[in-house]
Amino acid sequence: MQPIQFGRREIVLTWPVKCRVGVRAAAITLVMLGGVLVLAAMSLVYGTMQVRLIDAVGAIFGQAEGMTRTVVVEWRLSRVVAAIVFGAGLGVSGAIFQSLTKNPLGSPDIIGFSSGAYTGALLVLLGTGAVSFAMVATGAIAGGLATAVIVYALAFRGGSKGFRLIIAGIALSAMLSSLNAMLLLRSDSDAAFSAAAWGIGSLNGVSWLHVAPASIVTLVLLLLSGLQTRALREIELGDDAAKAHGVSIERSRFLLIATAVVLTAVPTSVMGPVTFVALAAPQIARRLAGSSRSLIPAAVMGALLLLASDFLAQRAVKGTILPVGVVTLSLGGVYLVWLLFSQARKRQHD
Repeated sequence: MQPIQFGRREIVLTWPVKCRVGVRAAAITLVMLGGVLVLAAMSLVYGTMQVRLIDAVGAIFGQAEGMTRTVVVEWRLSRVVAAIVFGAGLGVSGAIFQSLTKNPLGSPDIIGFSSGAYTGALLVLLGTGAVSFAMVATGAIAGGLATAVIVYALAFRGGSKGFRLIIAGIALSAMLSSLNAMLLLRSDSDAAFSAAAWGIGSLNGVSWLHVAPASIVTLVLLLLSGLQTRALREIELGDDAAKAHGVSIERSRFLLIATAVVLTAVPTSVMGPVTFVALAAPQIARRLAGSSRSLIPAAVMGALLLLASDFLAQRAVKGTILPVGVVTLSLGGVYLVWLLFSQARKRQHD
């Protein structure tokens, strides 16, 4: 539960959804947005083929032809848009789960929903040999939702509790990881290699054919999650307080979980499971912006983290473009160790 902050100034936003944002949170969010814009510009300009910023902007607005337009619009812009939109989706997904479980470890990476989405996509890829994005996306969403239903059912006992959700999710995640490994080992070597490479999580080779529909779905889901902010904040105060304010606890919780699961599954269907972003973005945003009733800081921090990780992945090793999942996994391991130590230290002081 967040501490009450007396006298805190807030800004009321009325579009695209009505919400309150603290002045500090608004200022930090604007700084993070500036970082996103700078990284986006650098990602469009720098690479094997250097492009001037003015030429990159011209290419986006249709004022460039030939190789410049191909490099900027077809290759780099789709990757930048994917990193921003998918990162925002993962950040909001993690914020929802962490709020529902009241635990910083309550993210789709930890409690199995990313693994479930990967399992669904694997079953489609390896079982049918499908290369259709629509079929893979459907498999990822179905796998994520099925995992959510199972975890929710296992955790439900007179109402679903955050700690039970985490424990049930961790157990199911371990089982799904074993199932994924078995599916890869029993499959044709070429198909297994392709699926395993995709399973690392990568933005290499993404195109507008996949990015455009997935981005539209993600943006719609972000809007829907914004509409559920009030219910989320009421649930954070406790079930009794939420019921007293007229919130249908289990209905709202299930809708929030479903929204957050699909926010994880849609990016997974395009780039594979990418860890760390959903886990770290909400916590970093909260520490920087302070207590906030809005999901916006988590969304912007998620976009910033994934875009920065992808920028580093393209340039960390000269002559090699790493999958973004390699970078986020490395950062996530360090962050998780720090988080566990900080939580243990906090409990000792308490």
